[in-house]
Amino acid sequence: MISLDLEIKLLTLENLSAILELDRACFGGLWTLDGYKRELDSPNSDLLGLFSPSSTSLLGMGCFWSILDEAHITILAVHPQYHRQGMGQALLYSLIKTACDRKMERATLEVRASNLAAISLYQKFGFKTAGRRRRYYQDNDEDALILWLPDLQHRKFKATLDQWYSIVSDRLEKSSWHLLFK
Repeated sequence: MISLDLEIKLLTLENLSAILELDRACFGGLWTLDGYKRELDSPNSDLLGLFSPSSTSLLGMGCFWSILDEAHITILAVHPQYHRQGMGQALLYSLIKTACDRKMERATLEVRASNLAAISLYQKFGFKTAGRRRRYYQDNDEDALILWLPDLQHRKFKATLDQWYSIVSDRLEKSSWHLLFK
């Protein structure tokens, strides 16, 4: 079986058109061009992209804001054509690993209460529900669940990251992908 390489790297202004294209495919245009420019220019924002040398398009992206000692995950998106192949896991792992490397103590995010696939993914990575934001999503007034992952700098968390890397790698290999880190 041939394995295709995947690479996760920081996105830049050169990737802006691909970012907007992926945003439209996943969210119908959630963020604007100016919104993504601000993310790319901000020293408090990490916007990661998932690429394959065999494709010219951006396959997925994830973003978090560094707020004091918290990583607030704002975007996690995989192109619909690549769903259920482990790429969401790879991006989430990479966001958490980057947050750890930046000395963040915990991670948080909001997720649609109806998005069971995303909730399952986050729970698999240790996120726990901490609350609910009523009518958070403006497009349909849906509630958001607030999820938290604590103790990113705890000495035992390194072993957890290593376990997650194995889980992510195994899942990707089942779909003939191999993750490269830069």
